[in-house]
Amino acid sequence: MHELNKTEIVAVDLFCGVGGLTYGLQSAGIAVKLGVDIDPDCAHPIQQNSNASFLNADVASLDPGVVARVFENAAVSLLAGCAPCQPFSTYSRAAKQKHGDTAGENRSKDWRLVEHFGDLVEQVQPDLVTMENVPPLAQQPVFERLLENLHGYWMDWRVVECQSIGLPQTRKRLVLVASRLGPITIPQFQKKPTTVRMAIGELPNIPAGGQDPNDPLHRASRLSSLNLQRIRHSKPGGTWRDWPEDLRSSCHLKDTGATYPSVYGRMKWDAPAPTITTQCFGYGNGRFGHPDQDRAISLREASMLQGFPKNYSFLPDEGTASFDKLGRLIGNAVPVKLGEVIGELFSHHVAQMRPETARH
Repeated sequence: MHELNKTEIVAVDLFCGVGGLTYGLQSAGIAVKLGVDIDPDCAHPIQQNSNASFLNADVASLDPGVVARVFENAAVSLLAGCAPCQPFSTYSRAAKQKHGDTAGENRSKDWRLVEHFGDLVEQVQPDLVTMENVPPLAQQPVFERLLENLHGYWMDWRVVECQSIGLPQTRKRLVLVASRLGPITIPQFQKKPTTVRMAIGELPNIPAGGQDPNDPLHRASRLSSLNLQRIRHSKPGGTWRDWPEDLRSSCHLKDTGATYPSVYGRMKWDAPAPTITTQCFGYGNGRFGHPDQDRAISLREASMLQGFPKNYSFLPDEGTASFDKLGRLIGNAVPVKLGEVIGELFSHHVAQMRPETARH
């Protein structure tokens, strides 16, 4: 291990997933030493694509000494994480309205993950802290409790529109940063917008149900004959209203169906993609149709719209792993660009602080 310089930031990524935050922080020059996640499938992407070690553990019962030991020789320490908060997501709230509030116990368990993150911050006392999550979390009592855990830190938080950081996706995320070294502020990001074409336009054509022989992740789900007819009548940025009436689903004829015009939609080449979800590989699950090929986007295209490089490896068996498993890993990932701009913010922040304020 090389000798740490006086301003090098050493990070631990809790709830690391497949490494979107880890990879982004690393791209900004931050030394991520450890990723922690309860899902063993996350071991491969962390170890294959970054310099971090992986610990398969539940953050809810994680010994704070594990994190503290990583920071023992760190000049500056950073504790990062994205606690899963499906109860606060737009999709979960829509399901709650449709089916009723029957999952209170599960939501309470997920809320507790944010509290466990705050507890670890309080116990370890890192120099820097960051958390990103779904925007509705900011209206929940658990977020107020997290801010209380950050007593003694300078902090800032805001909802970041990912288009403004250069991600080709209309995704909004709550970003929190905190520092014991001095005042810190999240800027108004104004990076050059990127589009679907800029992200995936050079990938080879493949048919529905087909796969690129040189990339097992560049494969698209099959389409029924009915959905193949539907996508052939779909316009980029259009809706199912563009179809002949005999192709429309019975749910579209109901009043409730009129509120979901983007399902079975195509993306537009020269605009950002919609929010990439765990079901983005399915044509009927949102505006996930390819702009001009008659298929849903491939898993590789989904990952690149999340900011991952073209050669990023998610699983050792990508050619045989299910769409559901890979879709879950990709859709739940922190966008790489978000990790990168957070890393750049911390690097700039530490460089502005007096050397004696950093831990030696």
